[in-house]
Amino acid sequence: MSSGLHYFPVAAPALLALTFLFAIVAGFVVARVVNFASTSMGLAPHTMMGVLLLSLLGSYINIPIAHLHERRIATAAIISYFGVPYVIPLMRGGQVTVLAINVGGAVIPTLLSFYLMARNRLFRLSLGGIAVVAIACYMLAKPEPGLGIAEPIFVPTLVTALVALTLSRRHAGPLAYICGSLGTLIGADLLNLGRIPGLGAPVASVGGAGTFDGIFVIGLLSVVYAGWFASLEARRTRSGGAR
Repeated sequence: MSSGLHYFPVAAPALLALTFLFAIVAGFVVARVVNFASTSMGLAPHTMMGVLLLSLLGSYINIPIAHLHERRIATAAIISYFGVPYVIPLMRGGQVTVLAINVGGAVIPTLLSFYLMARNRLFRLSLGGIAVVAIACYMLAKPEPGLGIAEPIFVPTLVTALVALTLSRRHAGPLAYICGSLGTLIGADLLNLGRIPGLGAPVASVGGAGTFDGIFVIGLLSVVYAGWFASLEARRTRSGGAR
């Protein structure tokens, strides 16, 4: 259980699971399974993994931007949504919902998405992909009393996978990260800000509880995509040159 504005959005079991997934993908990077990711992402594999680690650690930090008055605020608890345990923090200071931006789930993914978009010149492809993911997330996002806006973790992950592979296999890695991160933030969080009043959530964090886990898994997925499809492309190039 967490007290105050800063806390990890998912409870210990889910946090350990995300850490385990990060360790597996990091192992792939060390073993050079995704050795060619840098040519596809426009970012070295170890740099990408460093950013994802910062995202995981940064999920602890929420930056308050507004206060919404509520009649009733939920007490500290851990609630489960689609099998993922989320933390409702203990807050003091009256009947208000603190509207915040999560560093690891919103700030870092947004900055990295714009960098990847510019670095790989994926503006047009990204806009279409972001729109598709945002619509899917908006339609399936659900206001959860005490928590805020919740999104099943598999929704942004599966939709992002389909979108990235459909748009471009060559750039599947960066497109997965860009469309998944920005699409989820827009569709699940930003477009649902008007549904937060009345939920009694102590903290409603953009990119925090309810969406952070999906965005983080999408980041790991993008690294795997980048390594896999870039390595296939490199093999085709070598095979073509050997003929």
